[in-house]
Amino acid sequence: MIVITGGAGFIGSVLARRLNDAGHSDLLIVDHLGSSEKWKNLVPLAFTDYIDRGDFIERLEHGDFGDDIDVVFHLGACSSTTETNADYLMENNYRYSVRIAAWRETHRKTRLIYASSAATYGNGELGYSDDESRLHALRPLNMYGYSKHLFDLHAHRCGWLSEIVGLKYFNVFGPNEVHKGDMRSVVNKAYPRLRDEGIITLFESHRSDYENGAQRRDFVYVKDAVDMTLFFMEHRAPAGIYNIGTGCSRSWNDLANAMFAALGAKPNISYIPMPETLRPKYQYFTQADTAKLLTAGCRVRCRTLEESVAEYVCDYLSGDGRIS
Repeated sequence: MIVITGGAGFIGSVLARRLNDAGHSDLLIVDHLGSSEKWKNLVPLAFTDYIDRGDFIERLEHGDFGDDIDVVFHLGACSSTTETNADYLMENNYRYSVRIAAWRETHRKTRLIYASSAATYGNGELGYSDDESRLHALRPLNMYGYSKHLFDLHAHRCGWLSEIVGLKYFNVFGPNEVHKGDMRSVVNKAYPRLRDEGIITLFESHRSDYENGAQRRDFVYVKDAVDMTLFFMEHRAPAGIYNIGTGCSRSWNDLANAMFAALGAKPNISYIPMPETLRPKYQYFTQADTAKLLTAGCRVRCRTLEESVAEYVCDYLSGDGRIS
């Protein structure tokens, strides 16, 4: 059995679909649906059962699943970079992860692959190397990043990283993110206005060394991120923390221009001031160092930004934004 926490969410549901396509249907989906519409991501999927996240952790610790779990993809978390309830993030993102990893200590045959985040790198002044010896020097800029970082530190301190895999996802975008609200990618949020008015709005730069729209990100298409994630199930590569990104940074202007190109429209970008509350926490540059990933043997060919944006815009956003 394969467990996917956050299985109704963005990366989790695309991962489940990819597993279905590979012939795996013995999936246990763990999530908390609430009043969102992420349940729609489950509709096309084949899985054995769905369990609420609260019930799952209790049943897991109680021993209800015995030795039946082969792999746990622990992707479930609050992914809001603007969440201010620190107690909630500590319980939901950090403590929940600790409980799963502690359970795995008595179930060593289970492969545990968990989601960390590029938000743990903070402003990037120390670079973006996934060398675990540098974990203690990182300074996340927001509470979400810290909740992820805290578990990385805990796993390192406990020696768990010699047996489990942590994945630091960079700027993932693509189908099945509709339910994420403000945490949707710019591609998803900008598409309706681009389609209807022919314009895309981006944040101004508030640093003299970056022009407007020249802020850079490592944008990775969700399908490529999922293929890199599955590598660690399909190949018993060395455990530890790995960056999940393309290894190439592109500007927000590049992203916007790729959207215009996908629709055959003339570029028309408007820049607006970045909210004051966001400025101290804003990353102006991210780029995954993928050397460790390549050394482990992962050779996923990531789509170019133009290829992935064109597929997302033309194949998914022209519909309901989900994989059917």
